[in-house]
Amino acid sequence: MSSRNTISNWILKLYQSPKSVFGLADIALLTGESDPISLTKKVHYQVSKGNLKNPRKGLYTKPIFSEIALAGTLYTPSYLSLDYVLQKEGLQFQYDPTITLVSYVSRSVQIDGINIKYRKIKDAILLNTNGIIAREDGVNIASKERAFLDMLYLNGDTYFDTLDALDKQKVLSLLPIYDSKALTKRVNKILIDEHK
Repeated sequence: MSSRNTISNWILKLYQSPKSVFGLADIALLTGESDPISLTKKVHYQVSKGNLKNPRKGLYTKPIFSEIALAGTLYTPSYLSLDYVLQKEGLQFQYDPTITLVSYVSRSVQIDGINIKYRKIKDAILLNTNGIIAREDGVNIASKERAFLDMLYLNGDTYFDTLDALDKQKVLSLLPIYDSKALTKRVNKILIDEHK
């Protein structure tokens, strides 16, 4: 088999993955390339040919990639939450294009015109996967109930346009993750006020 066919098969394996954003370790697993020097050369060759993009050191993407997957890969562990999820789920109506995540750091990043904001949360909360949906494309995203609680935990009093979409039982079942009396009090007040 020619080296051209080997390279074609190699990139094909990446293209067949449901993921669109990769670290070098991901690429090694998907392609079976175990030699780090050979792997780096092949990746850089594909970037030079335009078959892969390199938006940030150590991160590679397909030419068309998921912005939220990129955001979730920059700092791990992290998951989509807060304004991003609350807007998508219809709890907040004011649109903000910033992709918001919860992580172990607080920082704002801009890559290729994509605005990404990370909010730091305690490890015990971050690493608890209750209410987090792990998608096939590598994206971890909070349920609307988890995003609602993250927002109240990190921001204190917050205005929500509507709470109709929330499953109140799910909210209450996720509350112990935060181990916060202040949050429990805030949530109970909001849920009781909602029924008045």
